[in-house]
Amino acid sequence: MKDGFLRVAAATPSIRPADVAGNVDAVLELVRQAPEDTALLVFPELCLTGYTCSDLFLQPALLKAAEEGLRRLLDATVGVDTVLAVGLPVSAGAALYNCAAVCQRGCLLGLVPKTHLPGYGEFYEPRQFTPAPADPLALTFAGQQTVLGAGQLFACRSLPDFILGVEICEDMWAAIQPSQQLAAAGATVIANLSASDESIGKGDYRRELVTSQSARLLCAYVYADAGEGESTTDLVFSGHNLIAENGVLLAESRRFETGVTAVTEIDLSRLVFDRRRMNVFRDGPSLPRVEFDLPVRELALTRKPEPLPFVPSGTGAQEHRCEEVLTIQAAGLEQRLRVTGSRAVIGLSGGLDSALALLVTCRAYDRLGRPRSEIQAVTMPCFGTTGRTLGNARTLATASGATLSEITVGEAVTLHLRDIGHEGAHDVTYENAQARERTQVLMDLANRMNGLVVGTGDLSELALGWATYNGDHMSMYGVNASVPKTLVRYLVAYEARRYGGELGRALNDILETPVSPELLPPENGVISQKTEQLVGPYELHDFFLYHMLRFGAPPRKIYRLAQAAFAGRFAPEEIKKWLVTFLRRFFAQQFKRSCLPDGPRVGSVALSPRGDWRMPSDASAALWLKEAEAL
Repeated sequence: MKDGFLRVAAATPSIRPADVAGNVDAVLELVRQAPEDTALLVFPELCLTGYTCSDLFLQPALLKAAEEGLRRLLDATVGVDTVLAVGLPVSAGAALYNCAAVCQRGCLLGLVPKTHLPGYGEFYEPRQFTPAPADPLALTFAGQQTVLGAGQLFACRSLPDFILGVEICEDMWAAIQPSQQLAAAGATVIANLSASDESIGKGDYRRELVTSQSARLLCAYVYADAGEGESTTDLVFSGHNLIAENGVLLAESRRFETGVTAVTEIDLSRLVFDRRRMNVFRDGPSLPRVEFDLPVRELALTRKPEPLPFVPSGTGAQEHRCEEVLTIQAAGLEQRLRVTGSRAVIGLSGGLDSALALLVTCRAYDRLGRPRSEIQAVTMPCFGTTGRTLGNARTLATASGATLSEITVGEAVTLHLRDIGHEGAHDVTYENAQARERTQVLMDLANRMNGLVVGTGDLSELALGWATYNGDHMSMYGVNASVPKTLVRYLVAYEARRYGGELGRALNDILETPVSPELLPPENGVISQKTEQLVGPYELHDFFLYHMLRFGAPPRKIYRLAQAAFAGRFAPEEIKKWLVTFLRRFFAQQFKRSCLPDGPRVGSVALSPRGDWRMPSDASAALWLKEAEAL
């Protein structure tokens, strides 16, 4: 439960209509079977009696048995920390309510009645039940004083981000759901006790509904469905249990199985971070809260983080994502070229980023209906350029249809270094002078031919500050500015497959070439300066960047997640080393990001100072570094 994680589960007991004693036994057995440290366990609608009792719900014998059954359940779970949500009918005066009993450690925290009662098709609930009352009712039930009301929040004192709201089946399918008000009032977890019968296509619709509801409400949604043992006189129930978090399906049961069939950890800190940065959850209604406590422990995570969070898993999903990103990039550049009436000028190094920028530029020209020969590609060999990268740059330009200029800048850089009194050491001045000279050439060429310099730097380089200020850091439109390095590789590989031929072969060779700025002389014709040996693996840095910016994760949590994601690939001490490097560079290099050129935003993480990331250039990294170095 540390780091914002909370284990939740949905369970479907095998029951028998009207056999309350047997149904309570079935529920208690699943309580015992629930994984250790489960904080919330949700059961189906009316599971203590069975949903399909029909007019038997009006029988006092069944109602009394349900109340006594809940009392027995409470007595049997006095030593259980897990919050239980169990369905049963509750009689109050002349009304009968379809309720969820929220219990913990033998205490009845509250009764939540169903608001929307379906009375269409196969459903006849208004025949027996009354909708939730407008005002909460205080009553004694199962031997305890409690409140019956739909607008209740159950708040954990020891884990303040865990605030539970409850709705029942049809409540989620209605046009105005109780969970809307509950989430607006602060509920981060919604439990839905359901008895949704099965029919062709309904499972897909149910899954989509639960997932989209979690996204709409920025919450975790735990859905428990009735299953085996319900009457099959007219309907069949499948026990289709689902757990979703902010639009992502985390766990799903196989249908027509019973037990604790959907279990996962939800990340409350992610949800709270997103709500905090949005303004739609700040002025919600005030609802009554019932408080409880849970022990705070560190969970062993079963939810493994994706090691490449910017890259979707599965070939089909990757190709769809690649096409989507490339289209966004190209559409942004297309608009800029159309408005300015310019032609594109792009520096080709023979590396990944400039290859992607050229591919995007080709797409933009195709969208404009202009000949690719108008694209002015420029390769500028200097001290560190190898034959391999120079050859690939030439091939890229010619095979794509761009016009290529080759301008050797070594002499100009040498003269400049002499003019400033540099004595030839291979230091940062020596390296940056090359990058700035190349940028000067591109800018001056653009002026000469009414051109627009297309920037090539990617999101990962911007995060690390791995760019020469007023060198490759600068352009007139940066098409890769919000594309992380791990995704750049997939985009280039996708285009290599799509094009094939000479261009595809060159792109594949670029993919196999070590990432390098090529600012130091090669050794025996081979690249001597390898970026990932200097600043660390981009896989790790993109992982750090994603979790820090997208979800506000602190160093301790990022480290823990990285250990789980990269187990067997990177040792803990290596992860810590590069995490410290990332944090130090991210803070120190903000001044470069504060004056970035325009560029299209393609994903949920970006660093544009105009809208995505605002940060003082002189902000202190001490808090983050202290936590990381203490790991």
